[in-house]
Amino acid sequence: MQYFDAAQTADRLDYPVLIPALRSGMAAEASVPPRQHYSLDPDGEATLLVMPAWNREFLGVKLVDVFPGNARHGLPALSSVYVLADGTTGQHLALVDGGELTRRRTVATAALGTSLLAPEDARVHLIVGTGHIGGAVYDAYRAVRPGIATTLVADPHNPAGAEALAERLTRRGADAVAVAVEDLPSAVGRADIVTTATLAREPVLRDEWITPGTHLDLIGSFRPEMHEVEPSLLGRATVFVDNDVARTEAGEIATALARRVLTEGDIAATLPELCARPAPRPRTDGEITVFKTVGTGLTDLIAAVTVFAGRDPA
Repeated sequence: MQYFDAAQTADRLDYPVLIPALRSGMAAEASVPPRQHYSLDPDGEATLLVMPAWNREFLGVKLVDVFPGNARHGLPALSSVYVLADGTTGQHLALVDGGELTRRRTVATAALGTSLLAPEDARVHLIVGTGHIGGAVYDAYRAVRPGIATTLVADPHNPAGAEALAERLTRRGADAVAVAVEDLPSAVGRADIVTTATLAREPVLRDEWITPGTHLDLIGSFRPEMHEVEPSLLGRATVFVDNDVARTEAGEIATALARRVLTEGDIAATLPELCARPAPRPRTDGEITVFKTVGTGLTDLIAAVTVFAGRDPA
């Protein structure tokens, strides 16, 4: 069995490789049981998350340990690993760093949504959120929309983070001009594509800011109490999700459904349904599209297989 650390995992998950792999893998037959949560202490703080998935060739499971109390000991609160096995024999093939795998498959999934839904002539991209996930967005989107000329970077909770990310992109010679912005309503109005990657519990984007023709990728929220946009926006947008779990786990979707701003039938398609189409779905004039991703065990499996398939020869 081989082990791939964070650096090796990142090296094998180059976005021009990973995004097409996700598209083909999402369209194929697979089994993805619900994510399992196990409380490990009486207070319910320490948690084990188990995320399995399998197809005809491979099976795998991501194990995530969440120990919030680790901060008191100077240790990360979250640790994860992916175990990949042969789907025919069950023999273990690889252990893959779960943190880097999750980071890259998350932004690659959002970029895949953009490749299938966003305007092909998009020129201005706004990234909202500059943390562990937000910092990886630029490279993934560059792989699917190379015509983007301007990347706006905003972080309402950490303006210094926006300055730092824009500076890093500029310093390394990014193809798109990177600019940190503080006037978020104005930046949203300029953008053809908006990507949010925050842990906000209150919306960072207002419905009234979103102009006709905009495409939004919402990456951050993965719990019902988390919201990156006002639920009312979903009532005037065409909404897509990475998988049906988003209906209950994503705050924006769950709240919009509860308030009847959105109905179950209003969700236009899941990502596997989009990937199964021979060509990207055409946009209508002035249409606002929203792609909401909460993560799925299938994308973890595809990413882990991609890492293993690109392994160094023994």
